[in-house]
Amino acid sequence: MSYSRRKAFFLTVFAMIAPLGFGGAASADETCLSPYTAALIKGQESYLHVWSLGEKSLGDESDKLVTVDVDPSSASYGKVVDKLSVGGRGEAHHMGFTDDRKYLWAGGLDDSRIFIFDVGSDPSRPKLVRTISDFAQKTGFVGPHTFYALPGRMLIGALSNSKTRDGVTGLAVYNNDGEFLSAHPIPLADGGDGYGYDVAINPQKNALLTSSFTGWNNYMRDFGQLVQDAEAMKRFGNTMVLWNLKALQPDTIFNVPGAPLEIRWSLNEGDDWAITATALTSKLWLINRDAQGRWQGKEVGVIGDPAKTPLPVDISISADAKTLWVNTFMDGKTRLFDISNPEKPVQVYEKVTGRQVNMISQSWDGRRVYITSSLLSNWDKKGADNEQVLRGYEWDGKELKQKFEVDFFKEQLGRPHHMKFSARSFAERR
Repeated sequence: MSYSRRKAFFLTVFAMIAPLGFGGAASADETCLSPYTAALIKGQESYLHVWSLGEKSLGDESDKLVTVDVDPSSASYGKVVDKLSVGGRGEAHHMGFTDDRKYLWAGGLDDSRIFIFDVGSDPSRPKLVRTISDFAQKTGFVGPHTFYALPGRMLIGALSNSKTRDGVTGLAVYNNDGEFLSAHPIPLADGGDGYGYDVAINPQKNALLTSSFTGWNNYMRDFGQLVQDAEAMKRFGNTMVLWNLKALQPDTIFNVPGAPLEIRWSLNEGDDWAITATALTSKLWLINRDAQGRWQGKEVGVIGDPAKTPLPVDISISADAKTLWVNTFMDGKTRLFDISNPEKPVQVYEKVTGRQVNMISQSWDGRRVYITSSLLSNWDKKGADNEQVLRGYEWDGKELKQKFEVDFFKEQLGRPHHMKFSARSFAERR
């Protein structure tokens, strides 16, 4: 892209973002969503959309979007009400809403295809309206992972690149119609390793944070073989990057050893901190400002016993930023941390919620928690430990109480990974 085109693009993005006010962005019901996502669900969510990995010799073997009724007042509560196959097994992974919440983008880490679903017209029956098959050709990246709404745009964080397929990667920007706009490499200089994973924005601070994982060469390998390969285990990300949001330019690189994954900003007005968990070292890290007002990254807590590599894989921050749920894949535990003082997280609860657990999403009011089991098709456990389920819980402040379970293998649906909420009321208002 020429300088003039880059300049025009940044001016366009800024013109769209600026009127919203960096101090007044909307909140979102799933606290990991972009602050530019409209239509907040503060009451009962109606449906849970689950992006599921196809499994060989199971059903149609295809990746699919599975919709589950999660309204306790419904006759079909806890049941699958729709399944939409996309054809092929591309390592279905993460999803994200457009800013108007009418469309849900979902990606495959292996084939790098991106699927755009209409979930606004009828959230109980999503429709596939577009497939983007040239992501690698347009961007130079593979493994589209995080889909994060900007006003009128979708910011996509990738995991790898099309040349060497290691962890060096970048960010891509598309418009809501699915047209490619620009690509932005994650920095390699000044201590950067070029690796990517999650994306999270704090508009109040003009701050965009990215984290880091590993490349296609690692995440598509058998996990048992991978951990025995000393050289391969060196090729995991150890950095986070703070970007200038308005310019989409990297500003500060933090050394965060051990593959920092999901990033969660505090949603409290005026707060300037975010928290993440490192998968390989099992630590909680805080990104905030020091006494001089400079951004910094520092270790603030330990998750389980790091010597046993519990492998924290997903975190969910409460709407008031006082608590943090943490799922650890290897021991199948869900832990709750008191982070009312983010400098000193304290674990206050834990429960074994599966033989293997991965993603965790909570409702805005914190009363409902949903958990899925699959990490990656080649990393999931084997034999009896390879359960593939979605479980729904109620949280009363003291105990997680299971309310329903969907066995994805039993129902021929594959391996459940990422989840997103929708509500009947959105369609009813249209």
